[in-house]
Amino acid sequence: MEETISLRELYETLRKRLSLIVAITVLATAISGVASYFLIKPIYKSSTQILVSQAATGALASIAGLSFDADAKYIETYNVIMKSPYILDQVIKELELDTTPEGLNGSVSVGQEGKSQVVTISVQNADPAQAVLIANEIAKVFQREISKLMRIDNIHILSPAELPENPVPVKPQPILNMAIALVVGLMAGVGLAFLLEYMDNTIKNEQDIEKLLELPVLGAITTISKEEDEFTEEKPRRTRQARGETA
Repeated sequence: MEETISLRELYETLRKRLSLIVAITVLATAISGVASYFLIKPIYKSSTQILVSQAATGALASIAGLSFDADAKYIETYNVIMKSPYILDQVIKELELDTTPEGLNGSVSVGQEGKSQVVTISVQNADPAQAVLIANEIAKVFQREISKLMRIDNIHILSPAELPENPVPVKPQPILNMAIALVVGLMAGVGLAFLLEYMDNTIKNEQDIEKLLELPVLGAITTISKEEDEFTEEKPRRTRQARGETA
């Protein structure tokens, strides 16, 4: 019985504050949509793939039994070198970028494709053409400099980055942002509705009195409006007039 009453109270609270919940949800979704479409600057992504081949020369070639596993073992080292200031500083100078190696590092990500010998260099930038240039330049500089650093020549550019006809930004994602805002707005609206109901300690009906005093209500005085009062007084007068006319 208590559980049924509790659920009923929850339902009544949500129904009473439904307009508030809807307003907060719609407002949060609208703000997210406006920010995603008009305020947040779109970011584009471009990627270049390089191949770490089994052909190696120099010091590593002298290691007997150099194979796929030996090359794969050095991919992690290559990933670190590609994002190092040594490489990025040369990329900045050759492309005349207005940034620092630390700033460029934050927009560059390097990852191995599964367990293969293919490494993907990804660059995010507000300018899609600039993202393509940076990704390709990192691959070129790394291919050139790795032979000096490690005396090897087993890096090949497999798939250079290209600028599509209609670049699509990777972020923001308006639909996803609006969906998240809708859920957050709905949760915030429901939470605020229950908070307002919890803070509202006014007595509104007989049930509130019974809960507060823990005593049964024996009677209630209803409020009579002025129109009802005038109608009540007018009704006996009309009855008396009607009886006089009949007599």
